[in-house]
Amino acid sequence: MSSPIRKAINSDALTRLAQAIAVAVSATLAGCSSHVPQTEATHTPNIAARAKQKPVWLSEKPTPQIPQDVWERMRQGFQLQDNLGINPRIEQQRLWFASNPSFLENAGERGSLYIHYIVERLEERNMPLELALLPVIESAYNPMAYSRANAVGLWQFIPSTGRYFNLRQTRFYDGRRDITASTTAAMDYLTRLHDMFNGDWLLALAAYNAGEGTVSRAIERNERLGLPTDYWNLPLPAETQAYVPKLLALSQVVLAPDAYGVNLNPIANEPYFQVVEINQRMDLSKVAAVANIDEDELFQLNPAFKQRTTIDGPQHLLVPTSKAQLLTASLSTMRPDELISQRSLKPVFEGADDSEIASLKRAYRVKRGDNLGTIAKANKVDVKDLQRWNKLTGKNLKVGQTLVMQDTAKRKSGRVDTVVAANSKTNGKITNKTQQTQYKVKQGDSLYMVAKRFNVEMQHLKRWNPRVGQALKPGQMLTVASPH
Repeated sequence: MSSPIRKAINSDALTRLAQAIAVAVSATLAGCSSHVPQTEATHTPNIAARAKQKPVWLSEKPTPQIPQDVWERMRQGFQLQDNLGINPRIEQQRLWFASNPSFLENAGERGSLYIHYIVERLEERNMPLELALLPVIESAYNPMAYSRANAVGLWQFIPSTGRYFNLRQTRFYDGRRDITASTTAAMDYLTRLHDMFNGDWLLALAAYNAGEGTVSRAIERNERLGLPTDYWNLPLPAETQAYVPKLLALSQVVLAPDAYGVNLNPIANEPYFQVVEINQRMDLSKVAAVANIDEDELFQLNPAFKQRTTIDGPQHLLVPTSKAQLLTASLSTMRPDELISQRSLKPVFEGADDSEIASLKRAYRVKRGDNLGTIAKANKVDVKDLQRWNKLTGKNLKVGQTLVMQDTAKRKSGRVDTVVAANSKTNGKITNKTQQTQYKVKQGDSLYMVAKRFNVEMQHLKRWNPRVGQALKPGQMLTVASPH
């Protein structure tokens, strides 16, 4: 018999012998266990049980870590990215965001006050967290944004839709600008649209932009023609055809900002503001002083109070979390009159006599045939002054152009120079006197934000700064005629 065969036989024999010994030992142990006291039996090793027991580390799942950055928290809740494939409409929008990184960066800075709150409300409803980016598309996260369609606020509600979702609109308060109320209304509306279109978020978003009627009619039209009725195949308005791809593209940029050259500053994954209950009328400037809060920041958190006074709105304020305790303690010790300014909240010139109004009509609208010389002579001012006040480099005028006049009588009496705001009527009322000042543009500023910061109309700000375009640059100086 050859050596390899002999080795194989010996190996088989040894294997059978080992198996027999193991069976015998197991039988012996089983037989002995009935004679061993219970306390000793508990110490007998159960070889079979130990062999089947799985290591603990295999059965335990690692505890998920809570993101420190709201952007990361948002990414984890995205729900609309599946099955998108290569879509030219999305790619076109993504290219725009990559080519204009400052748009998202600036919107993110403005939204840092509100994003955590919005993300939490979306999570409570199990809604896609891509929707937290909808205010970037709608308003660039500017609560003071105002569109040509008279849409207002972060979520851009038009008046009728705002009223339908209980957003009150009065002379002193506009719920469409209310951060918490408008967010609730937007989520209610989006949920309603989501249900209306059988759980299709893309159709719901299209309807948020164009209206449910427009989307429903497009679906019915495709059904009649035997065409697909999904969002991508509907004959919708051009703006709506770009609207959903814009949100999806923006979400993809947020998923990988570095890949698109976008620098998203981290936003702490914690509440930025806290609700403080109030039970009386208060001026935001007084509240800011009491709690050592930047006045502009307080107004950005409570932009619904159009007169910066808590009239007609909810009996609470949103304040930075770090200042909430100080404000609550201060309010409990202050007299009501200490929180109200003495300025009148009546409409401009309401109750003023005709002579007061006439004295303020120092704006002049250019007529056909006018020139600087005739206008200066008629208003008893110098041509050079007229050019300086209106930042005119030449003498060319346009019919309909509005010129401002310096109130020289008051200047001679030693008072501060004043001008009258251009376009002497705003919403049917004549604007009040203003005092010129210079403002240095900060990072993220826009004409609209500067106008609201100084409580002036944006059209006036444009007129005071005719050489300034829509895009402001940090360090740029603006002339602002703020109320005195």
